[in-house]
Amino acid sequence: MGRRPARCIRFQKNKVFIKSRFCRGVPDPKIRIFDCGNKKASVDTFPFVAHLVSDEKEQLTSCALEAARVTCNKYLIKTTGKDNFHIRIRAHPFHVIRQNKMLSCAGADRLSSGMRHSYGKPTETAARVEIGQILISVRSKDTHAPKVIEALRRAKFKFPGRQKILRSTKWGFTAFDRDEYRRGRVEGWLRHAGNIVTYVPAKGVLTKRNCTPGRNDSSGSEEDDDEAEEAEQ
Repeated sequence: MGRRPARCIRFQKNKVFIKSRFCRGVPDPKIRIFDCGNKKASVDTFPFVAHLVSDEKEQLTSCALEAARVTCNKYLIKTTGKDNFHIRIRAHPFHVIRQNKMLSCAGADRLSSGMRHSYGKPTETAARVEIGQILISVRSKDTHAPKVIEALRRAKFKFPGRQKILRSTKWGFTAFDRDEYRRGRVEGWLRHAGNIVTYVPAKGVLTKRNCTPGRNDSSGSEEDDDEAEEAEQ
């Protein structure tokens, strides 16, 4: 029996049904790679980032996620080169899709039991997504921004429903805006950690890591001035 179309499993109907010791025999998802491109590139290399965001509450099969990843990856390799981007698939297919397989051959009405014992068997997996959830993120250089947006537009055709392409104001895959990121890197309270950065807190036990000179110079200078005035009085 062939694979059913996406319209049969597109909408979220019941509770999440995941692979467990009670649900066995689940086939592996089609998508096995969630990061492709130059994924080891430094966080300072790719400042631009764009997201493909879901605009519907629905289910996306692992086959659709793999097709979108292949389309986006192939276009960016062709237009920008294999080392000038980093694609990350943000949706993971954990929900198990069951199917009550029916016979469609001659004399099937004599052999099949219809809707009796209709609890289906696992056939594939899907990702349950919400409105506003990020499906695919791509970081690259600012010069390749139009090509990244075009790659996400092509990947959008592999999904059912509506999606939006959003251009982020953050620096790469970090949670900091561009101006805040530059200031943090200069002042030392943001430290390089592969393709992300780590935040060095100003509070807590004093160590060599969080004793960064110049972080609170403005507040410290004001306190020094106040102490000097009190001493003079």
